[in-house]
Amino acid sequence: MAHTTVHPPSDPRSEPPAGPSAAGVLDASRGPLHPLAARTLGAAVEAAWADPTRLHGPGRRARALLDTAREVLAEAVGVRPDELSVHASPEDALAVGLDGLRHARRRVGGRVVASAVERSVVLLRCGDDEPVPVSAQGRVDPDAYRAAVGRPEVAAAVVQTANGEVGTRQPVAELASAARDAGVPLLLDATASLGRDPLPSHGDVVVADAAAFGGPPVGLLGVRAGTRWGLPGPRRESEQGRTLAAPWVPLVLAAAEAWRQTSAAASADAAAAGVLVDRVRAAAAGVPDVEVVGDPLDRLPHVVTFSVLFTDGEVLVDELARRGVAVASGSACSSSALRPSHVLAAMGVLTHGNVRVSLPLESVSPGRADDVERLCAVLPDVVADVRRRLGTAGL
Repeated sequence: MAHTTVHPPSDPRSEPPAGPSAAGVLDASRGPLHPLAARTLGAAVEAAWADPTRLHGPGRRARALLDTAREVLAEAVGVRPDELSVHASPEDALAVGLDGLRHARRRVGGRVVASAVERSVVLLRCGDDEPVPVSAQGRVDPDAYRAAVGRPEVAAAVVQTANGEVGTRQPVAELASAARDAGVPLLLDATASLGRDPLPSHGDVVVADAAAFGGPPVGLLGVRAGTRWGLPGPRRESEQGRTLAAPWVPLVLAAAEAWRQTSAAASADAAAAGVLVDRVRAAAAGVPDVEVVGDPLDRLPHVVTFSVLFTDGEVLVDELARRGVAVASGSACSSSALRPSHVLAAMGVLTHGNVRVSLPLESVSPGRADDVERLCAVLPDVVADVRRRLGTAGL
């Protein structure tokens, strides 16, 4: 497929300059841009700054570049270009995608079926309906899901490809079959996995996050042709009638460039990341009173979470940062890092003292293997130091 790429004035075949420093960063939920995506962003600020809805020359150029980028990103999401819209954030894309399904089926009812480990923006739209339970590994119970979508007044169902907090993959094919048998449209949440794990070919609506593959954190929403979907109120002006304003084209171009640069190497990167995550899992399990959570095998290759008894997650994060390792704690889908994880609570495991590692792509962080070794080396001492500080050592 022919496409136009925005490059800075220097030779695009030359070695890309180093991007923002990712040294020690083992929290890829909002990692640095891929170096060539960052370079494209800089060049696009000069070349594609205009509003793509305008009819003057700069606007037409911005529109042409946006259309080209849309083709690339639509292929990534597995939809046609005219089925894809770009949103300010993955949370916004999830909200719009789900709201459109619910409104289109409002005569059927307003219920949304979702598991207890879905993102907060989804669970907020479930109202008083109880979410579908999960196992101790964070996997959705297929029988309970089938029963839930078979209830009356169900407007839509949601399933994540895999949980971004503990890495556990979901039985997407089985859950999609249950929704299809019940005649309920399905939203597939791939925000944690696109570019890091193969995308299942399911879902009437698909949502992804360009940050997952080294792009900026823009939301990608695909609504497949034939899906009953529509938002309340007057038709919105941009992005297939799904947004109030056109996206900023430089961000979309950067997202498309990130996909171009990372998609071909995704399988090899995942294999290497899986080895590193196994290393972290083993190191964490070797520390007394530490529980590694999530499925040990059927999981995202780059994510691992462990809970440390008799500690505090925020203190652990601070101590690891002092030793040059950046990790995360708390809920992965909350605006507040201090909020306990509803995912871990649904799994029935310790919700405090948890540490979440999500490896960046190697192309973004060439030193990630060294960073993993540093984490594994300092972890026992950090845990012991935190327990001594909190007065819980020896409990």
